[in-house]
Amino acid sequence: MATAQLTTDRLAEKHRSTLDQALDTIRTRAYWSPYPEHPKAYGADGSLDAAAGLAAHQSALNTRFDLDQPGTDGWTGGETSPYGPSLGIEYPHADLDVLLPAMRAGMGAWRDAGAETRALVCLEILGRISARTHEFAHAVMHTSGQAFMMAFQAGGPHAQDRGLEAVAYAYEEQTRTPAGRAGWSKPQGKRDPLELSKEFTPVGRGIALVIGCNTFPTWNGYPGLFASLATGNPVVVKPHPRAVLPLALTVKVAREVLAEAGFDPNLVALAVERPGEGIAKTLAVRPEIRIIDYTGSTAFGDWLEANARQAQVYTEKAGVNTVVVDSTDDYKGMLANLAFSLSLYSGQMCTTPQNLLIPRDGITTDQGPKSYDEVVADLAASVGGLLGDDARANGLLGALVNPDVKARLEAAAGLGEVALASREVVNPEYPDAVVRTPVIVKLDGSKPDAQAAYFSECFGPVSFAVSVDSTADALELLRRTVREKGAMTVGAYTTSADTERAVEEVCLEESAQLSLNLTGGVYVNQTAAFSDFHGSGGNPAANAALCDGAFVSNRFRVVEVRRQA
Repeated sequence: MATAQLTTDRLAEKHRSTLDQALDTIRTRAYWSPYPEHPKAYGADGSLDAAAGLAAHQSALNTRFDLDQPGTDGWTGGETSPYGPSLGIEYPHADLDVLLPAMRAGMGAWRDAGAETRALVCLEILGRISARTHEFAHAVMHTSGQAFMMAFQAGGPHAQDRGLEAVAYAYEEQTRTPAGRAGWSKPQGKRDPLELSKEFTPVGRGIALVIGCNTFPTWNGYPGLFASLATGNPVVVKPHPRAVLPLALTVKVAREVLAEAGFDPNLVALAVERPGEGIAKTLAVRPEIRIIDYTGSTAFGDWLEANARQAQVYTEKAGVNTVVVDSTDDYKGMLANLAFSLSLYSGQMCTTPQNLLIPRDGITTDQGPKSYDEVVADLAASVGGLLGDDARANGLLGALVNPDVKARLEAAAGLGEVALASREVVNPEYPDAVVRTPVIVKLDGSKPDAQAAYFSECFGPVSFAVSVDSTADALELLRRTVREKGAMTVGAYTTSADTERAVEEVCLEESAQLSLNLTGGVYVNQTAAFSDFHGSGGNPAANAALCDGAFVSNRFRVVEVRRQA
């Protein structure tokens, strides 16, 4: 074990109040974040300002990213930014037969450190990542295609919030059972009581595997990483091959902090695959891997759940997110809110609405009755107005993350009547970036060919305005969609208390997270750590929620030692 430079007392002095606030907030569900959202908040107290963050990012390009990991048997890379440039970074390739045993070697000392020390070390890791948020923002931007401000916020403080949230839940679950020795005395009448001394220790399951995604490498990666680490498990991080850099930076910070705190840095390691190697499947079924966190396609998520039987598997897969439009008392606000939701990051979010269910006879609004055609046309105009200026469009849309999204976007136009055609947007700073505005396609919900289209996930900037016979029919279609295909989010607009209750009942019965009548600056595809649950774990879109007690409690077991008193 390394010599500790970060003592437990020093860690507690720096981070215990933050942990206490996080514990309080997951109970109150109030707004709170210790990590600043605004770029100008950085530059003091050792954090990198905008210029320093950009310089740090640029210094990593076209280099070898050495982590001093055991078992390195070569180098691999190949990331190309969705904005065009090649990153030119090579990462260590691991011999798993060497790396995984080395990762297990530090488990005993990490277990014996206890829940509080583990949590405080995790907070130090998050704090150092936060200080480098500007650097991480560029890494996220140039691997995911997010526009810079979204990469800064979602890839920075919002991801850090989700990591801290997982640590708080992990600490709370581990400390439900008292630490140290507990006395036990059972009266025996006239005889002496039976007396035992009992000790309860949270013990990690084993090595945890985080399988990263391309679109939100830190936001989706941090909950599993920190939940497993805080509960006593080593973590091997397997990034998406197109989004290695953000998680490689994370692993490097984690290894540095662990070493400074006197623990084995190999408790966190990186596993980058060579082109076509498929290392995720290899890792997933190794007996050393006891926990898996995965975000990505339904097909691979289902494969993990079926085949990685030795591991506790947490998946966030795909779903068909739906908005029911029944009526509104703020028609303009509804259109603006939906337009932003459909446009943000070119719809490349697991929470972006896909199907808008609208009665074919129209809806009532504060601007009078609106027919189905009028609602769709007005929504198209709202999206068009929002993205009419190319500079603003680039700031909202980012770039398409891969050619498959572009292909789906182009194919969608042939599925029905196009209410809003997608257009190409030129990014003057990155002319090779593929930037497209959303397409909105009108579909008749009663026709079988239309059902085949809207009943399948079409990930990217594609939305279907589906005409239905009535709001009651919309609710039945919503129920069927969530039950069979899953949904990360559901939205609804209504002025009817009865309809509102009916939508709630569907979502309660089918375990889907619901947003009602959003017309302001909060959107259906956004969730706030410490307050909102991301997914429910109760429908086919995901078997876990970020973050609740169930997300962390099965990453460790409590082992009891009894002694005769």
